[in-house]
Amino acid sequence: MTTQTRNEVLLEGLALAAPEWSHENHETQFYRFFLQVPRLSGQADVLPILLPQALLSPVTAGAPLRVVGQLRSFNNRSGVGSRLVLTVYAQSIEPCAAGAGLNQIQLSGALCKPPVFRRTPLGRSICDLMLASPRRYGRADYLPVIAWGQLAVQASRLQVGDSLTLEGRVQSRTYRKVTDGGAEERVAYEVSMMHLLETEVPPSSDAT
Repeated sequence: MTTQTRNEVLLEGLALAAPEWSHENHETQFYRFFLQVPRLSGQADVLPILLPQALLSPVTAGAPLRVVGQLRSFNNRSGVGSRLVLTVYAQSIEPCAAGAGLNQIQLSGALCKPPVFRRTPLGRSICDLMLASPRRYGRADYLPVIAWGQLAVQASRLQVGDSLTLEGRVQSRTYRKVTDGGAEERVAYEVSMMHLLETEVPPSSDAT
């Protein structure tokens, strides 16, 4: 099945601080800041936003912002932290009304690792996926996706190379990593799948 390439992120939240310089690429200056996006539970996701200098003007500490862009990945070769670094690349930023927040992603791609299906101690199904979402110039973003409940059961039947399109949210998650220097608190970013829109799932009921 041929899936239309899609990587669309829409966020509304508060800028936690003014942007800081990140790097230069093809004579364009890029900056980074963190956007706090509230959840319905009362918690919040704190998401990294990468933006070109041309989009800086509306971004100030505490400003409510609407960010439209894509979820991107790159390899961290520093040896510190996660080997796969995720960030939201902003294509447009504008002020918005302060409110409950908005966190949406539509994503398509191909499964590049076998699904990892498991259950919580309370018996809830979870499935971890790694999706390769094509980008221009033959590149791809490698994006971790997590599914819960019946979606996890359905996703567990996918095989490497299968195409899928999903809707969900971008979330941040804090965890503890034990290293030679002791335990460290780190933050991981992933896509939490809410709807599986299009896929080829082989008929099976093995994971129930």
